[in-house]
Amino acid sequence: MKKTSLAVALPALALTGLLLSGCGMFRSERAWQNAKQESPLEIPPGLDTPSATAALVIPPAGGNQPSANGATARVGSNPGTITDGFILADSVDETYRRVGEALANGDIGTLQGHDDAAHTYNLSVMASDQPTEKPSFLARMFGKGSSSSGPNVAPRPVVVSVNTSGKGSSEVRAQGDAAAVAKVVDSLKSRLGGKG
Repeated sequence: MKKTSLAVALPALALTGLLLSGCGMFRSERAWQNAKQESPLEIPPGLDTPSATAALVIPPAGGNQPSANGATARVGSNPGTITDGFILADSVDETYRRVGEALANGDIGTLQGHDDAAHTYNLSVMASDQPTEKPSFLARMFGKGSSSSGPNVAPRPVVVSVNTSGKGSSEVRAQGDAAAVAKVVDSLKSRLGGKG
């Protein structure tokens, strides 16, 4: 019985070896031996990486004008003042009322006065002239975050005005010191859901 299984196993092993190595036996030349080195790809002129020199150009003062879908920061007529705003999809009177309700709370700034005919509010906003740094994770975790009562925090006047901005929408603008304007606009935009 051993001779029979050995007689069958040896030819099967030889046939397997022949099949595995025989693929190249029937081909006279190998393709990889005839391969040629091709020249590297060339990029046509004008299709290479665009110049990035203008990417870091600072726009001139007043160059940031409001767009059709929203208002953005721009320098006002007085040096040191900035105007910023946003757009609400509501009538001027309704927007003026909603802005008044948001300002009446007193946490954005102290309401000094208002002009219903001109749709304006005069505020006194506590803001710093220095940019505030975001406190580190550990400082926030242990309650040592930066507070708004630093040496440079002072009341700053801000005028908030509501004007028409196309059909069915209103533009809310704040004008005054840059830090105070940013505080007022960010607060009003988050409360009223403005765009821009």
